[in-house]
Amino acid sequence: MEGWKVTYSNYDPAEERLREALCTLGNGYFAARGAIDGVHESASHYPGTYLAGGYNRLQSEIHGKIIENEDLVRWPDWTILKFKPEEGEWFNIDEVEITDFFQELDLREGVLERRIQFCDKEQRETLLVSRRIVSMSNMHLAAVEWEIIPQNWSGKVTIHSALDGGVSNTGVARYRDFNSKHLNLLNKGNFEEDGIFLKAMSCQSEIVMAQAAETSVFFDLYDSSVERQSFIEEKYVAQELTFELQEKKTARIEKLVSIYTSKDKAISDPLSEAKKLVKRIPNFAELRKSHRQAWDELWEQCEITLEADDTNDQLLLRFHIFHLFQTFTLNTIDLDSGIPARGWHGEAYRGHIFWDELYIFPFYNISIPELTRALLMYRYRRLPEARFAARENGFKGAMFPWQSGSNGREESQVIHLNPESGRWLPDNTYLQRHVNAAIAYNVWQYFQATGDLQFLSFYGAEIMLEIAKFWSSMAVFNEERQKYEIHNVVGPDEYHTAYKDSEEAGLKNNAYTNFMAVWCLVHAKEAMDKLNTRRERQLMSILEIDEDELARWDRVIQNMFIPFIEQGKIIEQFEGFHNLKDLDWKKYNEKYGENIRLDRVLESEGDSVENYKAVKQPDVLMLFYLFSAEELTEIFERMGYEFDTQEQIPANISYYQDITSHGSTLSKVVHSWVYARSHRERSWHDFKKALISDFNDIQGGTTAEGIHLGAMAGTVDLIHRCYTGMEFKKECLYFNPQLPENVKKITFRCRYRKHWLEVHLTDSSLCLKSHGGWQDVIRIIVNKEEFKMIKGEEYHIDYRK
Repeated sequence: MEGWKVTYSNYDPAEERLREALCTLGNGYFAARGAIDGVHESASHYPGTYLAGGYNRLQSEIHGKIIENEDLVRWPDWTILKFKPEEGEWFNIDEVEITDFFQELDLREGVLERRIQFCDKEQRETLLVSRRIVSMSNMHLAAVEWEIIPQNWSGKVTIHSALDGGVSNTGVARYRDFNSKHLNLLNKGNFEEDGIFLKAMSCQSEIVMAQAAETSVFFDLYDSSVERQSFIEEKYVAQELTFELQEKKTARIEKLVSIYTSKDKAISDPLSEAKKLVKRIPNFAELRKSHRQAWDELWEQCEITLEADDTNDQLLLRFHIFHLFQTFTLNTIDLDSGIPARGWHGEAYRGHIFWDELYIFPFYNISIPELTRALLMYRYRRLPEARFAARENGFKGAMFPWQSGSNGREESQVIHLNPESGRWLPDNTYLQRHVNAAIAYNVWQYFQATGDLQFLSFYGAEIMLEIAKFWSSMAVFNEERQKYEIHNVVGPDEYHTAYKDSEEAGLKNNAYTNFMAVWCLVHAKEAMDKLNTRRERQLMSILEIDEDELARWDRVIQNMFIPFIEQGKIIEQFEGFHNLKDLDWKKYNEKYGENIRLDRVLESEGDSVENYKAVKQPDVLMLFYLFSAEELTEIFERMGYEFDTQEQIPANISYYQDITSHGSTLSKVVHSWVYARSHRERSWHDFKKALISDFNDIQGGTTAEGIHLGAMAGTVDLIHRCYTGMEFKKECLYFNPQLPENVKKITFRCRYRKHWLEVHLTDSSLCLKSHGGWQDVIRIIVNKEEFKMIKGEEYHIDYRK
């Protein structure tokens, strides 16, 4: 690893699917897995092209039941490019002797390059150099450049360049029992001398995608005639170019590709636009130049410089930022797309949008907040569907789905396959109503960081108020306790989704959910206070919020039940959690390591994780991840509880750490955060685990199906906000730095209230430099010391004093 380049010096078929996910190239509009050019689906390879928001629904029969799933569609494969010597075989990396191999993902420039030197069965030795880009400057373009240099032979060679529409969704083994053929081919053919095209449509959502490709060959220090021949099959179109190769001399091949869909704006039709654009590209070099300029602009705004004891930490941070922009960038703003938990890097989770936004939005909030705004608009446009879901379930307001896709209906599966046992099991995780709280939290955090009152007034406040109405209607009053409760929910933990021997799904009084419900009610009222009187009155009328409703909110806030155990010291994850059995953690950790999907392991043994005090990922500890001690104390006091943060936060962290299996990549992010103030060495240890989780595929095969974008963004946020102590609240920007001993310096740029700041942090000093913006003055508080900054000012603070 170098500072900007992820490199592999060997070819390993067993690792290839993982590398394909990690080396995915995208531009926020579409993405292509980093499969070797021309390979077809196999145990080692899975080329895939995915469109932002490109979903389709299909029905399948499982156990006699008709189940409908919405999937992220695998679109036609444009990356097919292969060659063969005359009377030889098509190059197949798995059937030749590789004498040298080098693969490099250049994060700075967004280029994937391979150098493969090999010897075929006829002892011909050849060097093949491949470079691929998915253009960040023009979201409809991609390109591949080849250099072929015969090392010990000369002769004719044929290049095969194709578009393949005969693909289906088979990238996730546990989904293969479901219907996976999402595409109907509409048209294919060739145009002009060197162009081919293919047009396909998703069978239910009727999204049309057109691809057009142009393939050219150029010669270094010699010349050769080129013969072209076109091939059109049922779902496949190709051109073959035949020419002479000369020993030690280079032939360069360029494949330029354009992609349009029926969802695009300012087009006539996808196919004519794709044909037109591919003809307007000058060449690979010019496209690469503009692509590099677009990446330069992104890195200038969003680069983090980290000086730590391991130089790979810097590279991996850049790697994570890189994949955030592969998934959602300026190209995505007008696409009405959410940000999927697994990126557009594979078919895991079917490309759905979960609560992982909670971990992702902070990065965009302080770097390119326009992207956060676009992502929140994805939720706002689905507010009618959330309102309908609430009504259908007997609630008021809006109930957003745990898994969201095209139109905002609930996309969670009702059953799932345990790959450990091969059994199909009921899935109650859709009851994670806390996703509603995450959405409200994201709206408020965006507003605090940007001061975007226009968004809050027109969109954000409406979301928050509808979510507040939902929580108010879901809360039921327990006469015996004289407290409000929330039933039939599942917390972030996910291991516990029902009580043993109960016919009802869900749990009672998940502490995190109940706390967040109160937070939503409090901040919905704060959001109304930010609006002018006319807009406040208008919203209350439209949403049917009267004084009686507001009075109920106050009663719920003041009387929400939070379960505690151990003499009120420990927040109980949900009511009854303390009655569960203890698990032999030593036994399972020794057998499976630190990261265990304990639910799958125990079910395969004929047991259930729901019988044990065991946690997949932070649940109660999410409170200490999202809120400062001051905020926690304030909300607990509103509910009528005393909460000693100095004593109880460490006690709760210790209690739940001992029973957490870290079955999610998000787990180490949260644990790193909650340890940052009390155990800096432990915090850094968990940060490092989170940082490497996808690169080393610590969950044993899941990353190959799609990266974990929340964990990637979470590691960036640990540097941005956790170790700097950065907070946005009360119209101020707060810093309370606490660097781990392993870190010497952190440098980055951030935006606060339309104001650009350079942040330089060491173990003893904080330097802030303002580059101004559209707001004259901002208020900053460093360790309780307040000052104001205007454009051009620079402050140096010794925060250890």
